Amino acid sequence: MQRLADGLWRWTARHPEWHPAGFGDEVACFVLHAAEETILIDPLVPAADDDLAATLDGLVRERVRILITIPYHVRSCEQLRDRWTGDREVTIHGHALVGRRLADATGFHPLSPGDELPGGIRAHPLGRPRRAEMPLELSSHRAVAFGDAVVEADGVLHVWESPVDSERRRRWWDERFVPTLRAVAERPVERVLVTHGDPVLADGGAALAAAVDRGPWQPPRG
Repeated sequence: MQRLADGLWRWTARHPEWHPAGFGDEVACFVLHAAEETILIDPLVPAADDDLAATLDGLVRERVRILITIPYHVRSCEQLRDRWTGDREVTIHGHALVGRRLADATGFHPLSPGDELPGGIRAHPLGRPRRAEMPLELSSHRAVAFGDAVVEADGVLHVWESPVDSERRRRWWDERFVPTLRAVAERPVERVLVTHGDPVLADGGAALAAAVDRGPWQPPRG
């Protein structure tokens, strides 16, 4: 467990399904305290990792909100909900499609762009038409969390997206996708928390804007 700031921690685990060599072989997860809330973002806790589970037990408070940035990242949210329900109030929040990926939707609450939750959480839209991924602003730590749309590699942030290789794609990128990312970059964001790669812990808005300026990026092959 890595402490990033007061009341903000990060851990990594092996990707549960995708096992390339290098980029993407590990995913990052986050836990933070915001007032009386404990917030977890895309948590992944391998079943055999009792030490990690015990560490999280020691961090969570009475109210726990598990946030899912993108439906593919439901991962350990049910396992943790079941572990803590009874001793704590536990809810799961994410796009409506998250609910379809849960074997048991107890405690699930759909989240839409523009929604706000206790603890200073705000969901932002991504793209037009809107994607199922939502950047999540965490005002308690002047942070924003991304699922797959923004990643870190080689020391900088990138927008993980297919090439803009046609006029139609260029219009979509310029008119329908980039504006939603720039809107997030213009928020009072110091930290950018990504599930692939290292987080940005200072000047996050500028780092995100620079990623947009660099254009679409794909991980190296081979």
